[in-house]
Amino acid sequence: MTRDDLLGEEFTDRYTEAVEQMLDAKREHREPTRAPAEPTETGRVVDLMVALQESVRKAQAARGEDSRDAEVHEMPESNPKKTTAAKKPTRRQRGG
Repeated sequence: MTRDDLLGEEFTDRYTEAVEQMLDAKREHREPTRAPAEPTETGRVVDLMVALQESVRKAQAARGEDSRDAEVHEMPESNPKKTTAAKKPTRRQRGG
């Protein structure tokens, strides 16, 4: 079974074809032909902050909230980590 049998005719191995053309050109002592550059598709540029704000507005509207009704709360100060008391050394650690 060959690769073509597995993949079907809808797929083309352009890399292998290009390598074969390059090797043929080298055998014939000529410069290999360059493949035409494929046009690249340009995508739409999305401003992530605008998209996020729009998403928040839609979510608030779905919940029946108004974005002007938002309240800002101060974050409570975090408690400092408590230190544990030092354990007394065991008999083995004291050497006795």
